[in-house]
Amino acid sequence: MEIVIGSIMPFVLATILIIISSTELIAAQAAFTAMFAFGDSLTDPGNNNYLNSLAKANYIPYGVDFYQGPSGRFCNGKTVVDFLGEMMGIPVLPAYTSPFATGQNILKGVNYASAAGGILQETGHNLGERFSLSQQVENFENTLNVLRSQMEDEELSDYLAKALVVLSLGSNDYINNYLQPSFYTTSYIYNPKDYADLLVNRYTRQILAIHSLGLRKFFIAGIGPLGCIPNQLASGAPGPGKCVDYTNEVVTMFNERLQSLVDELNNKYNNESIFGYGNSFGAVVDILNNARAYGFRVTDKGCCGIGRNKGQVTCLPLSVPCIKRNEYVFWDAFHPTQAVNQILADRAFSGSTFYSYPLNIQQMGLL
Repeated sequence: MEIVIGSIMPFVLATILIIISSTELIAAQAAFTAMFAFGDSLTDPGNNNYLNSLAKANYIPYGVDFYQGPSGRFCNGKTVVDFLGEMMGIPVLPAYTSPFATGQNILKGVNYASAAGGILQETGHNLGERFSLSQQVENFENTLNVLRSQMEDEELSDYLAKALVVLSLGSNDYINNYLQPSFYTTSYIYNPKDYADLLVNRYTRQILAIHSLGLRKFFIAGIGPLGCIPNQLASGAPGPGKCVDYTNEVVTMFNERLQSLVDELNNKYNNESIFGYGNSFGAVVDILNNARAYGFRVTDKGCCGIGRNKGQVTCLPLSVPCIKRNEYVFWDAFHPTQAVNQILADRAFSGSTFYSYPLNIQQMGLL
């Protein structure tokens, strides 16, 4: 698939052509004052631990390879946001609901991601409490009020302008909404194209709401190939070596619309702000198609789970996971392993325009 950069201000185009040296990498790291993450279970650091929700991962064997143990991350180890923080020179972000997310601890950013949360307010309601994107934005406003008490107006304005916003939502709007007609009516009301338009329109409102609060650097990740996750393989039974085509097709409609939105926002705000799109779909498909080259041997089942493809029932408390976790693409029925998360973070931080369009996070840090 060819990614066309299109028209964008000459200043940014010139930056994209820079070959970043180690000195420039340090400059890019130093340029980010903080990172604020909005998302779902792919990046939830434990916010749902404090909610009345079925979507929790604060038990063994989750976190088996994480230094804090089962922190609430839906992974054996680190999430993409954790790895991005390391690359940016930013400490592990506190979960918004954590009692430690106060005072000086929030100066380098906060993670608002919530498992089962989506772009639409109703998404994930069958799993109990969760923070939808609109609620996550409200939570950020609460954080902002605390920051106002710690900085003068001019300092805060500069701080926000140099912070990075990472958004990774939309998966639940499909697997815990559109693709579950027994719980939700959206698939009866909207055809796939109209649903993708609905999601991106709602997404746009919240992105602009965040922008209106002073943040200027946005990295917006697309949805991965949901038709290839163990849960969908187990329920759709597409056959060996295949993914569920319909699921991937509807997700692709959303991703194409989201990438177009990034172009629209860059053209609208010009030098004032910068928006990047993360091609999660393409990055994961590349891993699946070239698994051995990446060091993976198992691409169609979870490391921890029950049933067909280890994807019919997700990883339960005290389950015994696979031993060679770095050889698995998927940790459980829905989420990638730490090894995959590291690759995805690398693609977002320093990848080509195929993975990070029209520029990557490292290049954003130089603007």
